[in-house]
Amino acid sequence: MSSLPGHHRRPDCRLCGSRSLNLVIQLAPTPPANALLRQEQLNDGGEVKYPLDLFFCNSCTHLQLLDVVDPEILFRNYVYVSGTSPVFVEHFRRYRDFLVERYAVKSSNLAFEIGSNDGTFLKFFAEKGMAVLGVDPATKIAEAATRSGIPTLPLFFHDGTAKEIERTHGKAAYILANNVFAHIDDLHSIAQGVERLLADDGVFAFEVSYVVDVLDKTLFDTIYHEHLDYHAVGPLIPFLERHGLELIDAVRVESHGGSLRGIAQKMDGPRKKSQTVGELLALEKQKQLDKPETYQAFARNVESLGRHLSERLRALKAQHKHIAAFGAPAKATTLMHQFNIGADSIDFIVDDSPWKQGLFSPGTHVSIVSSEEIYRRNPDYLVVLAWNFADSIIQKHKKFSEQGGHFIVPLPQLKEV
Repeated sequence: MSSLPGHHRRPDCRLCGSRSLNLVIQLAPTPPANALLRQEQLNDGGEVKYPLDLFFCNSCTHLQLLDVVDPEILFRNYVYVSGTSPVFVEHFRRYRDFLVERYAVKSSNLAFEIGSNDGTFLKFFAEKGMAVLGVDPATKIAEAATRSGIPTLPLFFHDGTAKEIERTHGKAAYILANNVFAHIDDLHSIAQGVERLLADDGVFAFEVSYVVDVLDKTLFDTIYHEHLDYHAVGPLIPFLERHGLELIDAVRVESHGGSLRGIAQKMDGPRKKSQTVGELLALEKQKQLDKPETYQAFARNVESLGRHLSERLRALKAQHKHIAAFGAPAKATTLMHQFNIGADSIDFIVDDSPWKQGLFSPGTHVSIVSSEEIYRRNPDYLVVLAWNFADSIIQKHKKFSEQGGHFIVPLPQLKEV
């Protein structure tokens, strides 16, 4: 039993059930990554930091967190919305085109999304004349999506939800899971629900952070409590097969610093398996994802990166420079705690999402404000915590550079612009 509220540590691998597990990466404990605080919560003692330990399964080689935080804590009051990022909106439009052009489905007209957020992705399917339906447990975001014309059920998805949706809406041509197939402890119920709801010629399309990119680019800040799983193709194939699903395509995409787009169909479905699946299996073998030592070396790289950033910020502070940050994504919580970046290092955080403005960062209690504050307060440096959008942020705020400001991009490599 855990002494932490809303927390338990599972004893076995989430994919294969093995209890042969190695602790390979131990990061600083943090509060839930998206648990932004209101002013009155700052000193109420209600914040809890949970372990952030990654375990390697010696049986199927899957990398995962075993410490599970109650999804009611993580997702009911979620504040991340996709539609505030032009980069992501364009990503979803291209993703829709990829699916409808490559995987035409004749037997169903329904696009269904698990964790549909503000409906940004589904809007593109609606534009093609398809029926759309989302499920998302973030009640306020689900209500806002429904008001905007994308019907969204404020629910967690599992096999029981799938039964009800099949009864009311029929089978789905496309089942989408964008950055949520790593967020759920009971993946078996999710996969059962997908298999139940999917049309015989339909496809299940999911995007998840890809372990190869996490390792190659030292993307340790994509590790937080919402992300229970760090997927690779090798362990996913037998897991999906256990639930009557076959991985037929595996594509690397740029989002979140490097993601895996998996496409699955029902076993013995109408499509042939792409050679991409075998190619990524070979790459994973070459990268030695089947060895715990690979992840232990990664942990040492993180330590080195943290030293360099901390030294740079300390040197700037010694020169009496004013430092702020840009972006309050979930990954910033991990980065700030691991590298000891708090209110003594940065004065404020800018974020374009009105859902986050006026709140404070989890655990570190730095205020989050609109981008107008950059030009009102004139910091010397901006640390780009939303580093995966660094190019578009720097382009959008050329005025800051022209006025003598500097950007610090902490990952994948520390650089100054």
